[in-house]
Formats: sequence, structure tokens, C-alpha cells
Amino acid sequence: MENIQCSCESDNVGIFPCAGAANVGQLSNKAALYLTRYGVGTMMCTAGIGAHQQGITKSAQGCDRIIVIDGCQLACAKDCLEHAGIQVHKHIVLTELGVKKSKNPDMEPTELKDILEQVKALF
Repeated sequence: MENIQCSCESDNVGIFPCAGAANVGQLSNKAALYLTRYGVGTMMCTAGIGAHQQGITKSAQGCDRIIVIDGCQLACAKDCLEHAGIQVHKHIVLTELGVKKSKNPDMEPTELKDILEQVKALF
């Protein structure tokens, strides 16, 4: 896949996936890795925000923009950041992109390719 650029016009972009146990959580983590590799921003630790780790929270507060990738409509990652007082600038929910949530953390290779293409189209 070719190099993509963040449409948010900022060099300091934090990317926070939900990384939950369901398939969509694992897909959110893969999507965050993908966006990091292609220069959209830097993947950061959502669990650290939820645990109130000062260094991680300060790093997030220092970002110009925040992208959150949640697996489902529960929006746990978004809620973690907002609870810590961190503004979310772009919120992506994978189930809203057509992925069906299941308890199986494994994913089909075509499912991963599909969701990465859809996430790429958002930038």
C-alpha cells in the first residue's frame, strides 16, 4: 500500500486503538499499527491512559491531534481519553465500517485487508 498522509494537517498525531479481546479490538490495533507505519501518526498506549500513567498522559496531552480507533460502539478507547481530559479529534469505529464483532480474536486475512483499505480511505 502506498504512503498515506494524515488529513489533519498536524505533525504530532497520537493514535490510540482499543485493542480489546474481540476480533474488532484486535483489528483496531492492527489499523493503528498500519497508520503508524504509513506516517499518519504515532501509535500510543490506551491502557496507560486508563491506568492514569502520568508520562503517557502527558505525551497524549502534548499531541496536536488525537485519532482513536475503537472496535465497536462501546467506544472504550474514546471514553478512556475523554475521561482523562484529552480531546479526541478523529474517532473511527470499526463496526460502523461493516465489521461484525465476535468473541474470536482471530481475523481472516481478507477482513484485515478490507478494514485497512477502509481506514486508509478516511485519510
